[in-house]
Amino acid sequence: MTEQTNEKLKQIKQSFRLLMNGVASRSMREKGADYKINWGVSLPDLQRMASEYDKDYDLAIALWKEDIRECKILATMLMPVDKMPVEVVDIWMEQTHTQEMVEMASFYLYQHLDYAPVLAYEWIASADSLRQMAGYLVLTRLFARGQEPNERGINEFLDQVSTALTDEHAGVQHAAMNCVTRFVDLGEEYGKMARKALRLDFL
Repeated sequence: MTEQTNEKLKQIKQSFRLLMNGVASRSMREKGADYKINWGVSLPDLQRMASEYDKDYDLAIALWKEDIRECKILATMLMPVDKMPVEVVDIWMEQTHTQEMVEMASFYLYQHLDYAPVLAYEWIASADSLRQMAGYLVLTRLFARGQEPNERGINEFLDQVSTALTDEHAGVQHAAMNCVTRFVDLGEEYGKMARKALRLDFL
């Protein structure tokens, strides 16, 4: 780590003390958000902090290595999407243990990667609940932007989502349902395919 990166990291970590929210931190800890340190800093505060820095690969890597909730969220905000190799995504996903972090990383980073669709279809087929959630969250954003899947993608999506909608993990169910809604929004034909494959009358 360069001296400049180290200084930025030190400055960021010190600033958390001024923004800490003990009630939020305790609530997250009670719900299973297990970090070495969790300051309970709000998302708007973290977004404001991120806006004060340029996208920075080295800083994002350094932030992620800290077992601190706020550092990891900032890492997803500051990582340049054009410099994020798939190997690093794999490491980050392996080290992701909370639903909140899946949501943050998917929204701020993963959905914007050039290879996002490949990742998403790989993740929804995973046996790991958090990877499945990430896959559906990314696909939801891609569908919302009007990105239509090819025939193979459609078949794979409908096959996987039919199982996910009855998954015992509520987060997976919710992410999958939102994704189906965005899939249907792509057009009338997509709605017909979803209704036929999933037998959901309300679509």
